[in-house]
Amino acid sequence: MSSTVQENRPQEEQPAYSIIGKRVRKYDSLEKVTGKAQFLLDIKLPGMLYGKILRSRYPHAKILRVDASKAEALQGVYAVITAKDTPKIRFGFMKDNLPLKDGVVLSCRDEIAAVAAVDEATASRAVELIEVEYERLSAYFDPLEAMAPDSLQLHEAAENNVAKIPFSFKAGDPEAVFKRKDAVIAENSFKVHFMTHTALGTMGALASCDLEGNVTMWTNTQAPFMYQRELADALGIPGERVRVIQPYIGGAFGRGMDLYPVDVITALLSMKTGRPVKIQFSREEDLSFSPTRQPALIKIKTAADETGRLLARKVEVYLDVGAYVSWGAFDARVMMATTSGQYRMENIQFNAWPVYTNNPSSGTMRGAGNPQINFAIESQIDMLAEKLGMDPVEFRLKNANHPGDVTPQGMRITTCAMEDTIKLAAKKIGWKGTHREGRCRGIGFSTLFHVAGGARVYRSDGCGAILKIDDFGKVTIISGASEIGTGSDTAITQIVAEELGVPLSKVELLNKDTSVKPWDVGIHASRATFVGGNAALAAAKDAKRQLLRLAGRELGEDPANLDIKDGEVITLDGRKRVEYDKLLRRAHFRQGGSMIIASAFYDPPTEMSNPDTMYGNISTTYAFGTQAALVEVDPDTGKVSVLKVVAVHDAGRILNPNGAEGQIEGGVVMSLGYTLIEKLLLDEGMVVNPSFADYKLVTTLEVPEIEVEFVGSPDPAGPFGAKGLGEHGCIPTAAAITNAIYDAVGARIFELPATPDRVLQAITDRENLGRSS
Repeated sequence: MSSTVQENRPQEEQPAYSIIGKRVRKYDSLEKVTGKAQFLLDIKLPGMLYGKILRSRYPHAKILRVDASKAEALQGVYAVITAKDTPKIRFGFMKDNLPLKDGVVLSCRDEIAAVAAVDEATASRAVELIEVEYERLSAYFDPLEAMAPDSLQLHEAAENNVAKIPFSFKAGDPEAVFKRKDAVIAENSFKVHFMTHTALGTMGALASCDLEGNVTMWTNTQAPFMYQRELADALGIPGERVRVIQPYIGGAFGRGMDLYPVDVITALLSMKTGRPVKIQFSREEDLSFSPTRQPALIKIKTAADETGRLLARKVEVYLDVGAYVSWGAFDARVMMATTSGQYRMENIQFNAWPVYTNNPSSGTMRGAGNPQINFAIESQIDMLAEKLGMDPVEFRLKNANHPGDVTPQGMRITTCAMEDTIKLAAKKIGWKGTHREGRCRGIGFSTLFHVAGGARVYRSDGCGAILKIDDFGKVTIISGASEIGTGSDTAITQIVAEELGVPLSKVELLNKDTSVKPWDVGIHASRATFVGGNAALAAAKDAKRQLLRLAGRELGEDPANLDIKDGEVITLDGRKRVEYDKLLRRAHFRQGGSMIIASAFYDPPTEMSNPDTMYGNISTTYAFGTQAALVEVDPDTGKVSVLKVVAVHDAGRILNPNGAEGQIEGGVVMSLGYTLIEKLLLDEGMVVNPSFADYKLVTTLEVPEIEVEFVGSPDPAGPFGAKGLGEHGCIPTAAAITNAIYDAVGARIFELPATPDRVLQAITDRENLGRSS
């Protein structure tokens, strides 16, 4: 794998930073490689009990009777709880879920009872002893079937099983454009599937309730303060009685955005027993019962004029949200933003229907709906280019966004190197035109558009930071931003060290405990480095001002004539200097002394989308990118081999090339699995491939050469010019690969994953169509 950082930026524009832009090791790398990092799996508390959950045998049924007497009598069991033992407080995005189900189950994942016992084996045995009598009901596993007028209503407030969330937008008059004689139109349907997060750390929770009723939770949440409030509400206790501690998180990828029944159940068991209780999913349970990426049916119609200028687009999306609505339903708004904003276009119509089914509940996942809609849009861009007789690269360039553009939804584009990403991807992949790679080889492209400066999905998109400097010059930054494996801790410590002019080794970061760290809305939408970094930068600027004022008094100089470099406060002309730690000791260790402590709260200057018009600039800045894939297809078996991926991304100034490259490479590999092999298989709502023997993941043997390039200008709103980056690598990969498959063998893929049998069928369909014509 190789990379180039900001290849298109002239060298003279590069500021002389000492830490920003340098390759530094990940902040927590030593703890992880030595095994000292404590993940949820590793944590054991004195007197801890182990929990297990009994789930429904059926996807839709009435619960007629629950008999837990045998489980309660089993030696080693400390508590058994059912719906009758728990508060009937609904929680979740739509307040449609209960921790333990009462009266009816809506999926095979539904929780009916839970046990706390002395060990996992005893807890598992107790669960098996609980007797449940059901009355089966009609179940729906397809959103269109669930929407039928004669279908049973799964939730009282959801007419035709459609969740009441507004996901409609219109600009201009697409239908009028489609009627124009000069309009060249492509109209297609695409289908995407269930995919699970497969984080190394499985789902679970650890709860400890003290004698005063205070609950401490150890959890892999991405949004600890939202989790704190929602858990307190679900338990019926005040929020100040809940403390949330995040251990090292072994991957989240979006599933940590929601509160789940397992969290509430674990807390309830601890409250009942008065002892710590831990529920940790096995790998089989994790694959069976954790949330999935949103499956969807996407109908898309796009028009261009004869010169290749995009005119109009109409999109309809049917989302399978499963039995309960999570943050995954919000993916539709990301799909809407990409539909209206990925290219210049004035006429847009978008509608999405989040549909309840009896499938497992889906959640949000890295890219938050963008990988799904991008697959449809970018596949159709290639199809439209072919209809127009245009090179697909030239077609994209003709319609690319530019700085200063405002999308139909009011998203204001500031820094934008979309054209540069397209041109460089084409150059690096060796593009010579369509069908020029030889027999059964092809090249495909896909661009991306995504938020990169926070995303105002709540009333606040803010993050707090507190900074203090001790007598020895150690800088402690207490950040609201959570580290979920993306490297944001590394970036934030770099930002602080650079601003203060101190060695990176002098900076430590604390951010794992809601009782200690300041408020943050949560880690999503690639916001940690941009929003958390800006908060830390503001705190560091304040601390620096305080330090220079102290130095000014000590040195008899105007603070404006001072700076900090390499841990020393110096005059700008270099005449005087003093080590900053000595200066701090003098400030502290005297009568009437002072200390340096600073705080800041950064909330981006953005707008929440108007729920009626869906108009608003939801992010401070936006990211762009292009990926190009080179593939080889075996026409006899349909097997696709990805030989190379070039990923060119506009992410502002790159703070740490190691971290940025890793994020893009990881995103590409994740979407390689999504595109070609990963699929959660369901039979009447039950997962039937809950192991890595059957749920296939990409291994090192399938990973192609990945060349990462970064282009674009520093963004003036970002910390030291950085934009968000974490999700972007996974967004365009699927369409780039499927477009390459078409370039290789002329077979268009309309449904993921592009497994050998599906590719072979597409080749056969193409050959049959050729014979019939």
